Amino acid sequence: QVQLVESGGGLVQAGGSLRLSCAASGRTISSFFMGWFRQAPGKEREFVATINRSGANTYFKDSVKGRFTISRDSGKNTVYLEMYSLKPEDTAVYYCAAGERWNLGVSMTASAYDYWGQGTQVTVSS
Repeated sequence: QVQLVESGGGLVQAGGSLRLSCAASGRTISSFFMGWFRQAPGKEREFVATINRSGANTYFKDSVKGRFTISRDSGKNTVYLEMYSLKPEDTAVYYCAAGERWNLGVSMTASAYDYWGQGTQVTVSS
């Protein structure tokens, strides 16, 4: 079991930036590929970013490419999502997730993840 706790969300104006953190406990994150997903009101949860176990490979939703970065710090057992040039359409609850299937390097599919955090709200005002 691994527990994931997100933090860093908040209210920001369009064009601003935020850094979300996902602190893991119970197991080292080196065992997992990690991802960030988001869910806006009335919409389904969607993929945002994913990073493999070594941190060498990252993938992003097309609409956030060039604006968001994902990274991991094994020493702190934490994954980060840095968000720049935020837009009102980025408003959502952001969730951190961990996947442990060894046949997967990364995944953009929510069902591939085994553990989820409780989410942190990001609101971007226009």
